[in-house]
Amino acid sequence: MKRYNNLWKDFISDENFAVAVNNAVKSKAGKPQTRHFLKHRDMYIEKLRRDLGNNQFHTSPYNVFTIYEPKKRKIYELPLYPDHIVHHALINILGPIWMRIFIPDSFACIPGRGLHGAAMRTMTMMRKHKYVLQCDIHKFYPSLDHAIMIKILHRKISDKRIMDLLSEIIRSGGDGKNIPIGNLTSQWLGNVYLNELDYFVKHKLRWRAYIRYCDDFCLFSNDKAELHRAFDAIKTFLDDELKLTFSRHSIRPTKCGINFIGYRYFPRFILMRRRGTAKLTRRILNIAKHDDCSEHAMGQLAAAHGWLKWACSYNFRRSLMRKVQQTHPSRFVNRFIRKHLFRK
Repeated sequence: MKRYNNLWKDFISDENFAVAVNNAVKSKAGKPQTRHFLKHRDMYIEKLRRDLGNNQFHTSPYNVFTIYEPKKRKIYELPLYPDHIVHHALINILGPIWMRIFIPDSFACIPGRGLHGAAMRTMTMMRKHKYVLQCDIHKFYPSLDHAIMIKILHRKISDKRIMDLLSEIIRSGGDGKNIPIGNLTSQWLGNVYLNELDYFVKHKLRWRAYIRYCDDFCLFSNDKAELHRAFDAIKTFLDDELKLTFSRHSIRPTKCGINFIGYRYFPRFILMRRRGTAKLTRRILNIAKHDDCSEHAMGQLAAAHGWLKWACSYNFRRSLMRKVQQTHPSRFVNRFIRKHLFRK
């Protein structure tokens, strides 16, 4: 396996930090801390590069808060400067290296691959197989072992200064375990960690019909007993090699459908999940209730349309429009919502 050394020079370069700053400030231009940073950009970047060169960079204190949708979890927030910029600069260098080792059927948080690509791949497998094994890992990010993570990273990266920086970021999440949800690096590190599982399934078990989206993955087969054996092998591998456990798993006929990455899949069609439709209904009825046709509302409706168009959702949209009309929005807002929900 090829290992990469001499990455520090590219990481610390002016060009890399210029790109990192541009990426880090996207969608944050209106925030006071972003405006202040951009006003003194050259001074801050010069200081940051000097601190990194002298091994004086340390992860800032996290602002930790809890979210409850789609499920309860802790989010760890870091400031734009210096942390987001350092994380973007790292991923500019390491992302292309890691992209080369990811299997084609891993989809989450990888540029050029996304939820809808995963949805189409899932449908292809649903149509070809009678049974599916679906697994979800228990508290994935909080369970990631720091020592195992660093050991995995060492297999591809031999540059000591880059590894020291990665170790600093990894160990900032807790005592021995936990990769903080909210960091750009966490998405990539999670994929690198479970890439070990991908290789085990693909190369050790020689399993073709496999798809993973973050910590949720499926194996497909026409032999139910074969899926039971695969589950036992994967469980042992996760216990022994990655120190992870399952929160749930099931083996069922594909004709009964599966809940996976936001939709409910059947061999011939895709439906919205109940939780997703309830959340979307609340959001759109709130727009109707407040006669909201702002840019923010337009963005929410565009997102709703993007979500609905991949599923068999015509009847749901008609039902939703009836509920909208019962809230008595203005005629303009009624047309505004209908236009976005039913556009092609």
